[in-house]
Amino acid sequence: MTETPPLRSAPGACGWLPSWFVHPTHLELDCGFHLRPLRAVDLDLDLPAVLGSRASLHARFGAAWGWPPADLDAAADLRDLQRQEREMAEQVSFSYGVLDEAEDALAGCVYLDPPRGGAGPGADVDVSWWTVDAHAGSALEAELPGALRDWLARDWPFTRPRFVGVDLSYEDWSRLAEPS
Repeated sequence: MTETPPLRSAPGACGWLPSWFVHPTHLELDCGFHLRPLRAVDLDLDLPAVLGSRASLHARFGAAWGWPPADLDAAADLRDLQRQEREMAEQVSFSYGVLDEAEDALAGCVYLDPPRGGAGPGADVDVSWWTVDAHAGSALEAELPGALRDWLARDWPFTRPRFVGVDLSYEDWSRLAEPS
């Protein structure tokens, strides 16, 4: 069974983050949604969102990530959420859920990862995101790119974010060397 690939980096590796940095825990969006860290207890929100949009997610991420696999089940999704929560606590990578005000539905996810191919002159963070099929073409989908750029500039120590799927195709991104 294929899961989202784990990142192979340690806190502070490759100049990833300064030791003093504490990641933000909330981003309010104008369209009525917000971002907050994903947790393992979000399984009942995550699994239906992923499975409900599996075909479009696999079309977007499948070649690069092998995700989501056709046989994704609750146990595999829970392991993935546990890994993401652990990596966030260790500041290795960051996974945020996009949630409505009541937090009774997951509308998508945002990921901030060490840049593939190394930081070099290209990027100091790889940013990717998705929204569930029901939000395709919505105000949420339209707002996310600008809101994420503003958030990164204001609350994160990055100066060269790379928006995977926008600045670089997922196919080209998948050819870059993984962070060491």
